[in-house]
Amino acid sequence: MAKVEYADAIKTVSGALTKINKKSAHAADQKMVLATHRKAPTTSDGCSRLYLRGLSSVTRSTPVSSEETLARQRFGAISSAVQARRKNLSYVATDTANFNAQKETGYKTLYQYLWHLCADEYDQSNG
Repeated sequence: MAKVEYADAIKTVSGALTKINKKSAHAADQKMVLATHRKAPTTSDGCSRLYLRGLSSVTRSTPVSSEETLARQRFGAISSAVQARRKNLSYVATDTANFNAQKETGYKTLYQYLWHLCADEYDQSNG
């Protein structure tokens, strides 16, 4: 098995290093280079791997289920609501104050806190 060693400035690489341009006429000829890094107490330091994947291994083999469609719609709606709330000046002061009040025991970031608020609002309205 081959071993991947990175330069001293790079400790780990994880994720897609190159992607396939699916809109290209030559998409079937392209390869995606995917690097993974796993660090666990039971593994050694050499747990980095590189994979080459073609277009057939990237495309989905099953149709999208109705639950997935609903989850995607929920995610999109909540994401849009959070972005709108972050830009709405009438909410900024109260959201910041409420976030700071709960920060020690609750959500660590303002974005996470707003996501929770908007998710609750979405779930209540779409019950």
